Amino acid sequence: MAYLVLGLLVFLGVHSVRIFAEDRRTRMREKYGAQSWRTAYSLVSVIGFFLIVWGFGLVRQTPIQLWSPPMGMRHLAALLTLPAFVLLAAAYVPGNKIAAQVRHPMMAAITLWALGHLLANGNAGQVLLFGAFLIWSMVAYVAARRRDKGAHQAKFQHKNGTTGITVAIGVAAWLGFTLWLHGLLIGVRPFG
Repeated sequence: MAYLVLGLLVFLGVHSVRIFAEDRRTRMREKYGAQSWRTAYSLVSVIGFFLIVWGFGLVRQTPIQLWSPPMGMRHLAALLTLPAFVLLAAAYVPGNKIAAQVRHPMMAAITLWALGHLLANGNAGQVLLFGAFLIWSMVAYVAARRRDKGAHQAKFQHKNGTTGITVAIGVAAWLGFTLWLHGLLIGVRPFG
């Protein structure tokens, strides 16, 4: 469990700098340059991510069951991840209405992903992993929305068809991951 906790602290910690230390982040970027900041940020993020993956793999070998969710929760989790994939696509497809309405679709996607997985899983490692991401994503979303209020917001420029493309990409990614990749990478088939 220690590697999972360490990984979460490193990964979510570096992703929380803008939430809790915006001024320090700005000073560091000015002092060392934006590219150096991005390189260090990326390196620390990758280290944290690998610690999470390794730690979670170790925790899965000797799970501590806290509760046993009903089987229907797996299906609910899979369904909650559908809008999460659409929101994730909205974070990357420029000019879509979903991103304009939600403003920070990546955080909303992580929130739905983590919530769905918390509902479907009941061992200590899973609760720690998904609970940490759920709390972090909600805090990050609120902080980002507060920053939006203080900053000048450019008028949304809609591009024809991009919202439909966003939904199509999200649904296709969800189908591929839910029906094939989740079982291949995680070892659990959401509908199987």
